[in-house]
Amino acid sequence: MSQPRLYTRVQPGGQMSSGAKIIVAPKSPPIVCRLVDYSAGGACLELFPMVALPDRFELLYGSVRKKCRIAWRRGIRIGVAF
Repeated sequence: MSQPRLYTRVQPGGQMSSGAKIIVAPKSPPIVCRLVDYSAGGACLELFPMVALPDRFELLYGSVRKKCRIAWRRGIRIGVAF
């Protein structure tokens, strides 16, 4: 059974469980995360362990690279807007 969503989605999307990477700076190592949910306007990510992130970064999943800003934070989950 899936967990209830802790946020309101603005645009239609779908739940997923996929590996992704957060790119904070061009020469810094990527931060591995899990892409939990996505839509055209943003995504929900899980970080293990929870790490400090800047308000803006790039998200890389598959061949897709998106510029993001953090919209909300709840424990190990963060919501980002594209």
